[in-house]
Amino acid sequence: MSDQPDATPAPRPRLKPGERRLQILQAVAAMLEQPGGERVTTAALAARLDLSEAALYRHFASKAQMFEGLIGFIEDSCFGLVNQLVETAQLDAHPTLQARRIVAVLLQFAEKNPGMARVMVGEALILEHERLTARMNQFFDRIESTLRQVLRAAAEQAGAATPTVQAQVQANVMVSFTLGRLQRFVRSGFKRLPTEQLDAALRELG
Repeated sequence: MSDQPDATPAPRPRLKPGERRLQILQAVAAMLEQPGGERVTTAALAARLDLSEAALYRHFASKAQMFEGLIGFIEDSCFGLVNQLVETAQLDAHPTLQARRIVAVLLQFAEKNPGMARVMVGEALILEHERLTARMNQFFDRIESTLRQVLRAAAEQAGAATPTVQAQVQANVMVSFTLGRLQRFVRSGFKRLPTEQLDAALRELG
């Protein structure tokens, strides 16, 4: 019997259905977390995962589909949390405080997921399919609509003469603030945290 170790590589463990897709999305997110990193390419992604590009395309028809998977994760995560806040709004918080919590949820999510922050502000979507940017824009439109509904209740409680108009303005300002914080986070190479002095900043918004 030979004393030489067996050089035959061990077979890769067989993944359950959907696990490879998740692995690919996690790798894309990790690549996006590199400050100043290069544009994600299927070649670089395949090398990172030790797969062929053909293997990637067995799970995603295109790179755009991979980004759609990331956007879907952002939508599910953020709106899951936002909806919980809205559902409890009448129980434990003034509407204005509820609106601030919604903004905080988005910024906290981005802070924990820097790669997703690049997707949220569209920086990672440059040169990708335009439908990805449109879908991300729709995400913030939905956030603004939710804030508008919450803030309208606050304006009505305060006896505002035009609660709908006031709520529209405040919701727009809050979304603009959110996007500004996310942009700064991304452009600083993730050094300027989006939750920096957040409570004080939100109080200044009204």
